[in-house]
Amino acid sequence: MSIRHTTTGRRALAAVALAAVFGLALTGCGDDGGSDEAKQGGENSAKPSEPAAPSSEEKGEQQPDTAAGENVDPNAKLAEVRGDGLVMTIHQAKRDSGGFITLQASIKNEGTQSKNTTAWAGTETALLAKNPNSVAGATLVDKVGKKRYYILRDTENRCLCTTGIPPLLAGKTTSVFMQFPAPPETTTEVDFTLPTFATTSVKISG
Repeated sequence: MSIRHTTTGRRALAAVALAAVFGLALTGCGDDGGSDEAKQGGENSAKPSEPAAPSSEEKGEQQPDTAAGENVDPNAKLAEVRGDGLVMTIHQAKRDSGGFITLQASIKNEGTQSKNTTAWAGTETALLAKNPNSVAGATLVDKVGKKRYYILRDTENRCLCTTGIPPLLAGKTTSVFMQFPAPPETTTEVDFTLPTFATTSVKISG
């Protein structure tokens, strides 16, 4: 299940959230380890309009809220990490002019059973409450600057990351994105961690 998405509407939110979140960067590195009703036909209509088919939301199906970039090369591989029968490929970690880093990745279930995605949201109570089934638990660590960077969020604790991720079926892939405050320009490599996966070093572009 490969998903393409856009970052439209998220960048403005990132600028607002950035100021509040820079304060969350810890001084110690610690462990490394987001339908119209059918109109009835008029008096002269041949027949009433057909009712619209129920949407995914009306069926109760959960749809991921993602913003993976249109220009991300799915064949690019900055890093690959495994955990709990899943493999995550990091395609891009790009520094943007707004003062944040956008990390794009895809996660594939290589096992034979469906995998729950709830652990990826982390354990921070306020963030978890607003972003269940998300990748809000991801962090970046600048080992040189000795700082840890958490997911950007707005004033209501909604993360700038993929949310609403349903259980990942066997053999399927989901695309995810995460936005973080950017470390200093002199930092060109960071350690990336997402709960249930191993930590890996990622080079920053841009």
